[in-house]
Amino acid sequence: MNRITELFKIKYPIIQGGMIWCSGWELASAVSNAGGLGLIGSGSMYPDVLHEHIQKCKVATKNPFGVNLPLLYPQTEEHIDIIIKEKVKIVFTSAGNPKKYTSYFKQHGITVVHVVANVKFAKKCEEAGVDAIVAEGFEAGGHNGFEETTTMTLIPMVRKAVSIPLIAAGGIASGRSMLAAMILGADGVQIGSRFAASSESSGHINFKQKIVEAKDGDTKLTLKQLIPVRLIKNKFFNEVQTAEYNGTSVEGLKKLLGHGRAKSGMFEGDVNKGELEIGQIAGMIDEIKPVAELIQEIIKEFRDAKTQLSDFDF
Repeated sequence: MNRITELFKIKYPIIQGGMIWCSGWELASAVSNAGGLGLIGSGSMYPDVLHEHIQKCKVATKNPFGVNLPLLYPQTEEHIDIIIKEKVKIVFTSAGNPKKYTSYFKQHGITVVHVVANVKFAKKCEEAGVDAIVAEGFEAGGHNGFEETTTMTLIPMVRKAVSIPLIAAGGIASGRSMLAAMILGADGVQIGSRFAASSESSGHINFKQKIVEAKDGDTKLTLKQLIPVRLIKNKFFNEVQTAEYNGTSVEGLKKLLGHGRAKSGMFEGDVNKGELEIGQIAGMIDEIKPVAELIQEIIKEFRDAKTQLSDFDF
């Protein structure tokens, strides 16, 4: 056991990213059943939908699972009420101030983890009393940090700054990258993109296929004037790039983005006009597989790589 497996009462220190439009109850329960920690991604769910997914997840797994809760979501309060009512024991918060709800969650016996992209907010999380931190490098898919700090740089800096359990995220999809993150100071890893392309992901098959087809350089951080987001390059991405190059205003970019872009791309399968959020590690993903198989591959590679470290004894 290590600090993460002990904190969450799980077999492996692998946490599934709470990705919008991909992280429903099927994915979360599959990860939990395979020994990791599954997360329901509430950021793309209305309160009644979240309620349904929590209830279905309870039936599908007897192992611990949690909910990923973006704090800027307009119906956050309703989501929190549901989480407490359904006695969910683990919450990962993001996109907001960790101080706002941490003590409230902990009063209800909930383990709280907050996602950060820099050292400053990692320190604030520790001060706020969270139980663990996810430090996410800018290799990650979806919404990202303005600093554009890589995971390899971020993890040792955060490890030096805080003493609570640390989870590495961004660019991790294999046993080797998991081991590398833990050597840098992480106690566990959070994996998003690899699970987005799993059999149990609720993402559309067209989106999963685009992940599989992606090569190095096929994703890029964009929309930096709004909130930086890493996307697969497609027709919509090219329109955004052209608009930014031409000096389009923030309001103009908001109009171009419109509403429902991520849903249309990731959930409904419009891979041309939709917003396809995925990490750089997509370039290493070449097959859609069941979660149980993925986790066993990751753990085997982790153990093999750890053994091979003895070859570097000099």
